[in-house]
Amino acid sequence: MSEERIIPDAAEFASAASKATVFWTNVFQSLLVAAVVLWVLDIPRQVFNIAFYTEQLLTICLGLTLALAYIADTSRQRHWSNWVAVVLSLGLGGYIAARYAALTDEAALIPLSALIVSALLILLIMEASRRTNGWGFVSMIAAMAVYVYISPHLSGDFQTRYVSPERMTVYLGLDINGAIGSILQVAVMVVIPFTILGQVLARTGGADFFSDISMAAMGNFRGGAAKIAVLGSALFGMISGSAVSNVLAVGIVTIPTMVRSGFTPTRSAAIESVGSTGGQLMPPVMGAAAFIMAEFLQVPYGSVCIAAAIPAILYYTCLFFHVDLEAAKHKIGAAKIADAPSVTEVLKSGWHFLVPIAFLVFALMYPEVTLLTPEKAAIVSTAILMVLAPIFGYRGKRLGILDMLKAIMETGRVSLDIILIGAAAGIMVGIMSISGLAFSMTIQLLALAGGNVFLLLLLIAILAFVLGIGLPTVSVYILTATLLAPALVKLGVTPMAAHMFVMYNGILSMITPPVAFAAYAAANIARTDGWTTGWMACVVGWSTFILPFLFVLTPSLLMDGSWTEIVLNFSRVTFGIWLGTIAAVGFAFARLNAVGRAIYAVISLAVVLPPETFTGAIWINAVGVTAAAIMLAVDWIRQRALRKGSAAETPATPY
Repeated sequence: MSEERIIPDAAEFASAASKATVFWTNVFQSLLVAAVVLWVLDIPRQVFNIAFYTEQLLTICLGLTLALAYIADTSRQRHWSNWVAVVLSLGLGGYIAARYAALTDEAALIPLSALIVSALLILLIMEASRRTNGWGFVSMIAAMAVYVYISPHLSGDFQTRYVSPERMTVYLGLDINGAIGSILQVAVMVVIPFTILGQVLARTGGADFFSDISMAAMGNFRGGAAKIAVLGSALFGMISGSAVSNVLAVGIVTIPTMVRSGFTPTRSAAIESVGSTGGQLMPPVMGAAAFIMAEFLQVPYGSVCIAAAIPAILYYTCLFFHVDLEAAKHKIGAAKIADAPSVTEVLKSGWHFLVPIAFLVFALMYPEVTLLTPEKAAIVSTAILMVLAPIFGYRGKRLGILDMLKAIMETGRVSLDIILIGAAAGIMVGIMSISGLAFSMTIQLLALAGGNVFLLLLLIAILAFVLGIGLPTVSVYILTATLLAPALVKLGVTPMAAHMFVMYNGILSMITPPVAFAAYAAANIARTDGWTTGWMACVVGWSTFILPFLFVLTPSLLMDGSWTEIVLNFSRVTFGIWLGTIAAVGFAFARLNAVGRAIYAVISLAVVLPPETFTGAIWINAVGVTAAAIMLAVDWIRQRALRKGSAAETPATPY
């Protein structure tokens, strides 16, 4: 679920690495995946009657991950320091796991052994994180570590408590609020099982199935190629939960198809990048941040999925509106695909892919019925897929058990980034926790906003966007959820809405320059400029900038309210988003000039304005809906009159 770098597949990695590197990489990732699966299924206790602390498993997995990070670094694979780091990582993981109880009991006394072990572990985590995720997150953590030794000498709200370097080191290395904490636990025990499911699904033809069903369902409509991209990205994103991998899996087919249909390469790449980014927001398998959110909020993951459902639908609805209006504006017809299958044909040959997904959704929504945790549900869904896929196959291909096991093994390397982010994030949260920095930040934000919820939302959105420059989405979420979300909760925003707000603002870095990881990946496929694609993606995905404000101020959009409220507000916001998209595209029933677009934009804001914002806001909604009806009627009548008085090919005169 890496969102920042493109991870080479097994063949590419093998061609770039030595035989020894490939061998030991396979060994380490096999051990890592096996340890996680056995622990999730509770095999050690049920079969061998052996009990461990969860932290012991985490240290073993962390040791294997660190070793994997250093040995899989093909840029420096022949350097002796890599092998030293590998041995040290494995040794530290084994030592801490074996002596975990004794080390934690002695931690308060800060013995030399605990200090050395903690210091080495922190250094290995930070260096491995730097190699896999760049300097951004590591620099942020280092800056915090420096600040907590300056802040005790400051005054007022900027002051934090003093913590000795020795105590800080042991706390970060061995405490459950440090590196070996809840964030690493989610990354190892929850994200890996879902990544296994995504790997097997993609390898057995699931990505092709989603692409085919999108093609069959949308290909014959206006702007069909782009609608295929939207639906395909939404379907594949339900399982992958990663923007860049979604672009690479779906965009390789949809982007060339869009270009052939008449969309420009830049707009094609922008549409695909926005569609793929939404995969992190689309239940049942959202991005890794959503699993961590469930842990932070101490709620079932199914509750996060339920809350995320309407915002995700609105996100993709806006994208669908955009491609439909863009196609109408430029007279782009159906997708030109030879021998395109029908929906019935696709479902007939690939129905078995829906079985594990349906089971997963049911298990996540009703854990009291299945008695399965999310990670167990993912493992069981994978097992169902592994039984069905070899029997039925897809497109005439049947993947063997050995090939599926190789796909499962590859999960270790694919999950490398998120596990290291989890460990590094644990260090960051530990620094903020032991020093009181998070509490200090909450007080400062509340003072700066002056008790105004909207101003606080605006400040946090800006901060989340700035933090997203150079940081992976998961890192941004953890940072903002720890530093910024508590301030929103203090002002009365529900915890779920506060955390959803910072997560949505964190994913903006996927499509917004200068970072725009998803936009650059799509631009590479489209052979166009990534910077321009990023800005185009901001226009295409404009709803991402306002949706967080809407669901914070309108809780029913997060399924928090009566069904009447939910349906009415969902319908109102959907209509408002359509009006806003008309303004963004510059087309309703005819092309619009600047004045027409501005009118639609203002009406859109009036319609989507949350009724809870202030007394009388609902009347502004009513005025907006009325004005929209009048504007659309006038536009439709004008277009009909123009068509009657001119040839069908003559474009309408914009107003």
